[in-house]
Amino acid sequence: MKKNYSNQKAPPKFLLPLLFLLLLGCFLPLQAQYRPDEDLGELFEAVQLLPVFPDSKTFVDCVPRSNPQTIVQAYRQQRTRPGFDLKTFVLRHFDLPPTPATGFTSDTSLAVTAHIEKLWPVLTRQPGADGGSLLPLPNPYIVPGGRFREIYYWDSYFTMLGLQASGKTELIRHMVDNFTHLIHTYGHIPNGNRSYYITRSQPPFYALMLRVLAQEQGKAVLKQYAPALRKEYQFWMEGANTLSEENQAHRRVVLLPDGSILNRYYDDKAAPRPEAYKEDVMLARGASGRAPEEVYLNLKAAAESGWDFSSRWFADGENLSTIRTTELIPVDLNALLYHMELTLAEMAGLEGNGQQKRLYRQKAKVRKKALLTYCWNSEEEFFYDYDFLKQRTTDIPVLAAVFPLYFCMASKQQASAVARRLETDFIKPGGLLTSLHHSDEQWDAPNGWAPLQWMGIQGLRAYGHHKLADTIAHNWININQRVFKETGKLMEKYDVEHAGAEGGGGEYPNQDGFGWTNGVLLKLLTQEE
Repeated sequence: MKKNYSNQKAPPKFLLPLLFLLLLGCFLPLQAQYRPDEDLGELFEAVQLLPVFPDSKTFVDCVPRSNPQTIVQAYRQQRTRPGFDLKTFVLRHFDLPPTPATGFTSDTSLAVTAHIEKLWPVLTRQPGADGGSLLPLPNPYIVPGGRFREIYYWDSYFTMLGLQASGKTELIRHMVDNFTHLIHTYGHIPNGNRSYYITRSQPPFYALMLRVLAQEQGKAVLKQYAPALRKEYQFWMEGANTLSEENQAHRRVVLLPDGSILNRYYDDKAAPRPEAYKEDVMLARGASGRAPEEVYLNLKAAAESGWDFSSRWFADGENLSTIRTTELIPVDLNALLYHMELTLAEMAGLEGNGQQKRLYRQKAKVRKKALLTYCWNSEEEFFYDYDFLKQRTTDIPVLAAVFPLYFCMASKQQASAVARRLETDFIKPGGLLTSLHHSDEQWDAPNGWAPLQWMGIQGLRAYGHHKLADTIAHNWININQRVFKETGKLMEKYDVEHAGAEGGGGEYPNQDGFGWTNGVLLKLLTQEE
């Protein structure tokens, strides 16, 4: 029987905008599922391996002008014709990624704080989809700058520190809500809001973001976002109850000899990074004796760590081809998860759930004991990553050792020992070195990075090492200001051995903008006032 809908009442007019937004929200994630490497197949491989663009990230950020399947069919038909030019074909069928900040001009006569305040609008992006690989977000957000045209997970926490100093609480809330949206949509926070980043996350700073927002809007924030943090925790701990002596590691969890569980970095797809496709394929081809999938997995796990790349992850300490990220228990990751567990315990308390509060506090207690057992080298008196296959610390000194201080996991004696090592080996005229090893990788000497300066400075202050912390802060502020006065830029990283020099190394040129540099510098300057 055919129903007659003509007499049914239309929804009230005031509900129409809400209904529209709800419908839009249903479709937004679907529009963003374009994945260049999967949808373009042999065309993607040809473009990236030629390469058509000097930077492999350019093509994955391009927006197809028509259905990807149609474009691939056109490519198959045209590629064998005389005179076919791949770059011309790509430019005909794809829009290049935009560069919104190209009209911005720095004024070096300004104080650096005024420059940063002018940069916030330049680095702000509005919500929505672009028809390409960009995962749409419901609210405005800050991007790092340069080639990084999307949010990045751990970058955003340090950017928020600057937004807090600028009094931009609403934008902090927008960004927290964006990350909450990603957790509820994808089950975790991806590396960045791109479809090709979905298979991995980044250092889990969401709980710390909630702390920043709670400082501005009260502890009710922790209760409000508890479901999202619990979901993120489940992502990091997935498979923990399946581990055994025969199955020691699964995804991001590892069973240790005493029965405790710590975490590692991972990726859920053992394939080349789409945004660095040629680099990964060429490296895997040259990595003798290793299956390509093994190399790809460890490269992408290092990308999840944010330290892409560092000799920290190399079996021989020298060559990227020996990368073995998934064999290591990173000290910084597990300190972050310790804080997540404590935050979950506090959230449970706010919800009036005493049983859950005790459960998470116990998890945090067990993790702290395990980290101090496995990652502390009593002879070297320093925190290191733990190689769970060789059952020993790596003894590769890197600045990740400050994380247990930041979260007050270390004893006073351990903190003093770490402080001595920083003062002896790590501190330079421009701040703290990332590692003591000089290489062509960007997360090694002579580079220093804003997030690690912040964690180091605040970790030292937590244990009363104020003089050393102040020296580091002074050195870092000076190198930031000196480079700004000389170039009009705030950089992604700096050569801290030569105060006044930009950083180098890695797979791409040093970028300016720059979200987390701005955030940490502004926060440090605010603390000095």
